[in-house]
Amino acid sequence: MDTQPQTHDPYALAARLSGQHLIDGRMVPAVSGATFDILDPATGQIMGHAAKGDGTDVDVAMTAALRAQKDWARMPARKRGELVAACGRKLAENAEEIARLMALETGKALRTESRVEAGVLADVFVFYGGLGSELKGETVPFNPDMLTVTMREPIGVVGAIIPWNVPLMLMALKIAPAMVAGNTVIVKSAEEAPLTVLRAAEIINQVLPPGVMNLLSGFGPDCGGRLVAHPKVGKITFTGSVETGRIVTRTASDKLIPVTLELGGKSPMLIMADADLDRAVAGAVSGMRFTRQGQSCTASSRIYVHEDLHDAFVEKLTAAVDKMVMGDPLDEATDIGAIISPEQFTKVNRYIELGESIPGTRTHRLSRMPTDPRLKDGLFVQPVVFTDIPADCPPAREEIFGPVACVFRWTDYEEVLAAANNSEYGLAATVWTSNLHTALDATRRLDAGFVQVNQNLVVQANLSYGGNKSSGLGREASLEAMLEHFTQKKTIIFNMT
Repeated sequence: MDTQPQTHDPYALAARLSGQHLIDGRMVPAVSGATFDILDPATGQIMGHAAKGDGTDVDVAMTAALRAQKDWARMPARKRGELVAACGRKLAENAEEIARLMALETGKALRTESRVEAGVLADVFVFYGGLGSELKGETVPFNPDMLTVTMREPIGVVGAIIPWNVPLMLMALKIAPAMVAGNTVIVKSAEEAPLTVLRAAEIINQVLPPGVMNLLSGFGPDCGGRLVAHPKVGKITFTGSVETGRIVTRTASDKLIPVTLELGGKSPMLIMADADLDRAVAGAVSGMRFTRQGQSCTASSRIYVHEDLHDAFVEKLTAAVDKMVMGDPLDEATDIGAIISPEQFTKVNRYIELGESIPGTRTHRLSRMPTDPRLKDGLFVQPVVFTDIPADCPPAREEIFGPVACVFRWTDYEEVLAAANNSEYGLAATVWTSNLHTALDATRRLDAGFVQVNQNLVVQANLSYGGNKSSGLGREASLEAMLEHFTQKKTIIFNMT
């Protein structure tokens, strides 16, 4: 693929990318020629157009991926890794351009979110690029007269369906290990955020052979559903809603192909009486992902604070969030951007209104709406902290995917652990304490796949990540994820007699 010059004008970049898929190393329109509009969440204006893919486009991409996979799989694993790592370095060189387009397309603030994610995208490729030599088999002591070995082989073509909230990072966590393992990939982007990942795919295809990495845009049933159901796809890795995850699983199970699912969350944050208060407040601000408008599966949206610290915690938390600046995502002064879509905007406000209507609940609306006239039609929502809210109401139990946190007071340790685990989700949790025994006990007993003590880091390369219960199946971001989810083990026996 020809190298395109960098531009830090995200509007010009969006115009150039509009209406395109990336298939077999080339930018091409949908076979039907159809497109759909992409909204700028901060202004409510159309900022570009995406190719509207369907089953015909999936077939074209599958033909390219199948053809490329044979030679890609025969390439030495370390060489594949070198190419994937080179993609990471190329992405790092273009990180500012990617970040600015992401801020425009998703409404995520450039300084606090989009630049960070563009850096993580590059880092994940470099991390997995170094693991090609870890695709090892084993020698099995089965019989002294027989040489018994295992080897890991690629699955074939992997279908990766990604969400809109952190599309670059989650695309990287799916496709980098898949490609190093010898698979080719077809990515289906989120309808709300297809252009930034398309630019990343264009850069990746400057390095990789044609057909190894393909990207389609379109709507779920017509494009993503056709990818999942395609008879030639060998594996599906999906991040999105629980409801869609169930549909993906049913379709994949009919074909007996493996799936990896990263679904929803309603993550608890447990603050003990001996916790460092200021550190816990900072952890709540970052853990609630307020700078991402709360649009995160791991957002610490259920915060349980010991009675001794509750009032001081609420005072400091609300003061900290109130100081955050909401505004133009491309403005360096902005901390908090806009909600991704009108549908999500309506959903978040519906939960806020429901919480406000519950007798006895206190509502803390924080920060201030933007005053810039250009943003008057933007999808901005003030962060909300609910206190004295019932634990069994929808805002406290259901995933909102918006800047809404519920704070509860507690006194009994056993009761708060039970409350934290009383959820259909089990993705992430945090514990805040200065007592090692408490930390060890709570982390052991919390029913979540990603648990931290006295910190609230986002997902990063080399940290196994995934959820329990309705939060998903399988793990991502680690060496084990590459080995277990993107290879098949073959046993070979040589009879030496």
